[in-house]
Amino acid sequence: MPLRFNDAWRFKPPVDGEFRNERIPEGAVDAFHSLIVKTATQGNKQEILEHFKAHFCAAVGREHVWSSNSSWAASDLRDCMVEASENAPVFLEAFFDACETLRQRNPQYVVPDAIWINKMCLKHQIGYEIRPPDLVLRDAHLPLVCVPERPPTLAERAVEVYRASLQRSEELLTEGKGREAVQELLWLLETVSTAFRGLETRYGRVEGKYFNQIVRDLRRINSGTALDRILDWMDSLYGYLSSPTGGGVRHGLDLREGIIISLNEARLFCNLIRSYLGFLLDEHKRLTADSNC
Repeated sequence: MPLRFNDAWRFKPPVDGEFRNERIPEGAVDAFHSLIVKTATQGNKQEILEHFKAHFCAAVGREHVWSSNSSWAASDLRDCMVEASENAPVFLEAFFDACETLRQRNPQYVVPDAIWINKMCLKHQIGYEIRPPDLVLRDAHLPLVCVPERPPTLAERAVEVYRASLQRSEELLTEGKGREAVQELLWLLETVSTAFRGLETRYGRVEGKYFNQIVRDLRRINSGTALDRILDWMDSLYGYLSSPTGGGVRHGLDLREGIIISLNEARLFCNLIRSYLGFLLDEHKRLTADSNC
C-alpha cells in the first residue's frame, strides 16, 4: 500500500522544529542512496536502480529515461534524490513506495522496510516516522507522557541511569520493538522504587527492598489516600506485565496462554509507566520533605 500523509505537505512540508521536517539533509541522501546500491546487488543492478529512479523521477515531476549503464543509473538516481530531498515527505514516500513494490515483485530480496527507514530518519534527526501505511510527524504523533528530566532527589549516577533508560525505551519503540521498550521501562520503574528504601514518614517506615515490598509498605503507611489507590494500579500493571500469561515481559511468555504485546499496546504501557515514574519521583520529593519536618 502506498505511503499516506497530509497532501498539503507535497506543497509545503512542516517547518523544522526539534527535528528536520522540511528537507532531507545531504548526509541522509547519501545514506539512502547507499542502501539502494546495496539492494541492487541482489539482482540485475541497473533494473533495480532504474526502479528506484522511476519513483524519484515521479516525485520531482521528471520523465523517467533509462541511463546508458548501471554506473550512470546510480549517478542519475542520486541527482533525482537530491532534487527530491527539498521536500522530506515526498522523498520518504518515493523511497518507501519503491521499496515496497520491489519487495512485492521479488519477495526473495532483502529490502529496507519501515523499521529500517525509521532508524535512518532518527539517526539523521529527520522528523518523520513511518507507521504503515502512514507517515507521521515525530513531534505530532501520540506524544510520550512527559516525566521529570532530572529526578531532584536521586544521586548523579542514578540520574544517568534514569535518562539512558528513558532514551533507550524511546529508541526501541521507534524500531518497532515494543516488548523490549516496555521491559526497559519496567526495569526503570523497579530501579526508581528503590529510592524509597528506608524512608521514614510520620506514619511509618518503608522496610522493603524490592518493588513489590516497597509498594506494599508505601500503601500501608498511606492507607486510604490517593497514593494508596495509584500504587494499587501501578502494582496491578506491574503484575500483569511480569506474568507469563500476561505481558510476559519479565518472566517469559506462556506459549499456550500468554498474550503477545502489540506495538500500540506497548506504546500505551510505556506511557502508563512513564506517568507512574513521574508520579513516584514527585511523591518521593514530598514524602522526603515531610519526613524532615
